[in-house]
Amino acid sequence: MWWKRLAVFSKIAGLMLLFILVVAPEWPVFAGERHQLYQLIGRQEFDYVAWELAALFSKGEAEVAGGHLYLDEVTRREIVLHYLHQVGETWQIRQQIARLFVDAAVTDPFAAAAPLEQQLDAIQSDLARLQPLAESILQEQVASILLAEGFGVLGQLIPPVQARITPLPTLLVISRRDRIEELTRVSLTPGLEIPERERLETAIFDQLDRSALIVPLGGVGTYPSMIIETTSLLYLTDVIAHEWAHNWLTLRPLGFNYNASPAMRVINETVASVFGEFIGLKVMERYYPDLIPPPRPVTPPTGPTEPPTFDFRAEMAATRIRVDELLADGRVEEAEAYMEERRQFFVANGYLIRKLNQAYFAFYGSYADQPGATGGDPTGPMVVAIFQQSSSIYQFMQVVAPVTSFAALEAVAKTVGAVSGE
Repeated sequence: MWWKRLAVFSKIAGLMLLFILVVAPEWPVFAGERHQLYQLIGRQEFDYVAWELAALFSKGEAEVAGGHLYLDEVTRREIVLHYLHQVGETWQIRQQIARLFVDAAVTDPFAAAAPLEQQLDAIQSDLARLQPLAESILQEQVASILLAEGFGVLGQLIPPVQARITPLPTLLVISRRDRIEELTRVSLTPGLEIPERERLETAIFDQLDRSALIVPLGGVGTYPSMIIETTSLLYLTDVIAHEWAHNWLTLRPLGFNYNASPAMRVINETVASVFGEFIGLKVMERYYPDLIPPPRPVTPPTGPTEPPTFDFRAEMAATRIRVDELLADGRVEEAEAYMEERRQFFVANGYLIRKLNQAYFAFYGSYADQPGATGGDPTGPMVVAIFQQSSSIYQFMQVVAPVTSFAALEAVAKTVGAVSGE
């Protein structure tokens, strides 16, 4: 009955909200210099409590309605794809409106934009109706894969998969200047414009002598999980699974110790990245096999004069290694000048990196399942090797869940044969 579903959902959501408010990944970390930092941030900090209350209310309504439970698989698929199509339509219309206001040939952009704005309003109304249903369908599809992979307890997932597609906060990451080490992260309001980001980053550099960078997020491990609006179904299923992994790990030593050290953040994010990619692809294979993107073609060199393809990951890894060397020698300003030189090099090769600094590497180095910003850090390759040596995704999560340090991760890797012993 509907009231039983609501009662169960309310109990689980209440417990998870209380728990995640205390220990969730990507929650703001309060460290030294807090007073000065928050004076600079002002009212730009994201209000998680207000978001959680609104999200839980929306999820409660969807759970009571339970509309997705009475739909066949074909209809569910159509709803999800129509939702993603409508998201893409809103993006295109917004781009058309933006072009009207920069086109000198358009004498009255407000009048020209009026019919587009009406069209946008109609699509957004449709999206508001579709979103809770599409979310429920995607949650159930991800949950079915998780159950099939062995994550159920008496046929139920703990915690249940709960995801909310929403404008995401931006994340302020602060690192030391003399070495790449994340000190603090604070969630800021969504849609923070570039000039505002630059002003805050510069103020932190000038007044606190710290490296700062404001970055976008794809998801946040609250409960329900915060998921970015996207038209990519593979990315969407990946992120939903990634954030559920954080929720699952929060109840275990690895996730509980997320903020214990920079190494633990890297391990957590790498595990969640491996998990999200695996489960997201499984969801696609079962429910949307025709929409799986084809693998990138491998084009062999056609001759000795063929120019080499720009390898972003290799170049970024080389950059990180050199920066680590300079900082280890105490040559901080030289390292910062080198990073700016390399940033311009990446931009010239089509990668529009706004700022390349210690905070950039501190943040992006946390997602170590792919080479690049991690440089010579062995954490990512070790986690991937453990996954490759595991018999299933469930076994992989079970063996990494008790990890509380890099040394413990090394011990796990040796146990499963991911690295050779001494």
